[in-house]
Amino acid sequence: MSTTTTQQPPEPATRAELSRGSLPPYFSPVLLTASAAVVAGVLLAFSSFGVMLWALLTAVAYLVISVTASVRVEGARKAKDRFVTAIVYGCFLLAMAPLVSVLWTVVQNGMARFDIYFLSVSMNGVLPSMDAGGVYHAIVGTLAITGMATVISVPVGVLTAVFLVEYAQGRLKKAITFFVDVMTGIPSIVAGLFVVALWMMLLGPGHLNGASGALALAVLMIPVVVRSSEEMLRLVPMELREASYALGVPKWRTITKVVLPTSASGLTTGIVLAIARVIGETAPLVLTAGSSAVSINWNLFEGQMMNLPVFIYSQVRMGGAVNYERAWAAALTLILVVMLLFFLARMIGRLFAPKTR
Repeated sequence: MSTTTTQQPPEPATRAELSRGSLPPYFSPVLLTASAAVVAGVLLAFSSFGVMLWALLTAVAYLVISVTASVRVEGARKAKDRFVTAIVYGCFLLAMAPLVSVLWTVVQNGMARFDIYFLSVSMNGVLPSMDAGGVYHAIVGTLAITGMATVISVPVGVLTAVFLVEYAQGRLKKAITFFVDVMTGIPSIVAGLFVVALWMMLLGPGHLNGASGALALAVLMIPVVVRSSEEMLRLVPMELREASYALGVPKWRTITKVVLPTSASGLTTGIVLAIARVIGETAPLVLTAGSSAVSINWNLFEGQMMNLPVFIYSQVRMGGAVNYERAWAAALTLILVVMLLFFLARMIGRLFAPKTR
């Protein structure tokens, strides 16, 4: 004789749970403000006020009081929801704290010398101890080197991603994916040494220029472009490809007219992320582009070419208050350049994104 067990339906909420009250909408902000004020007063009374300690104790006090009040007024379910929500917000603020701290430190120290004069002159003829000179030659070098690296890496990376998504199969696809993943983790100094060895074989020792630096950055950019572009291309619905094939459109035209325009916004974002990944690299550029250029050089294939990361490194290495001010101002300039690139990428992605109406 066999017995069958039937699954019991979930128990409905009790009448007590349904009749529970709720905390007012202003409870959370008021409690957070009050907790911060009380904790600050206690720390100041004991002369041990610190931003990190104050933030930690405020979060703990808010969490304990909020969950306790929610349990008494709203019930255990709502209290768990408030607890998890507070943890999520706390982790977000914890992740944002280093970024905000870095930005604030750079802005605070860089604004002392950041002006039009600093952005429009070079260090040609300026001694390290002189209160003069600017970063114009480094801006020119950064844009030229990064631009050439982008021209090299973007076509290679995007076409490789197209091959992996649309054509490659079997062991070849796995092998390419494996090597791209390996290249993603290559230290930047290794890319610089590779280009130095290649340049020495082709041109002999001592040939430092912006083109070799751009090649080193391209080695670092290509795997990032491949991985980001591959993910964006995979997000294109297969139905769009099948609809194009059903109309008799060949595969190459489907890729150029359907797949790439549909993923243009994501591809642009991935390319800018790759540029931001390499625009601050210092080690490969010290080996390939040089670190002693003080004048403006527009020729990527002749002479050393200064750039913002190497300029910051060289100023900090020389020491002194004036050089430190130049380094902080150059760091602020580099951050602004990256922000401008992200803004342009968003504009380009929005311009080329497929129209939904």
